[in-house]
Amino acid sequence: MKLIIKELANDANEIKKVQEFLFKQIKIAFGYGYVPEWHQDIIKIDEYYINPNRNNFFVAYDEKTSDIIATIGIRSYDKDFPEFRHLYSKDKTSSIWRLFVDSRYRRCGVASKMFNIAENFAFESNYDEIYLHTHKNLDGALEFWTKMGFIVALDSNDELETVHMDKQIQGLEIDSQSSVFQYAIKL
Repeated sequence: MKLIIKELANDANEIKKVQEFLFKQIKIAFGYGYVPEWHQDIIKIDEYYINPNRNNFFVAYDEKTSDIIATIGIRSYDKDFPEFRHLYSKDKTSSIWRLFVDSRYRRCGVASKMFNIAENFAFESNYDEIYLHTHKNLDGALEFWTKMGFIVALDSNDELETVHMDKQIQGLEIDSQSSVFQYAIKL
């Protein structure tokens, strides 16, 4: 299997496919569909990820079928949690969103590769750190993010089992002559 990972372009057809993939994955992972207060970034994906210079959205495709198999978004920190006002800012902090991998492609390094690309983008965009939140009830999520170098900033102990995490960014050396954010990996 060969994967191609690239930036999501401002193409209406491709955006629609990505939105359908995301809502399908959300339904599988969380058991619900579109929730307006939680999914504006998906509905307005161009405003949140494509148009702003320091934001991006990466999509992994199966080279043979052209099916979307994974996604990850990275954007400036734009939350206003009172407990984090002294820690994070939109200028220094990026945030990870919408890392999903189709279940047929899990446990073969796709999520790690997607995150590495997003982290490198954050490094090149001059962010100092990355914030994310996850949920303890998502199978393997907390372990995955810890493996990626994140530490728990706050365990909310709320009904959604939300855990807030952060990480200092570490840049990766990637040969820019080989491609501009198009990466292929053989699994």
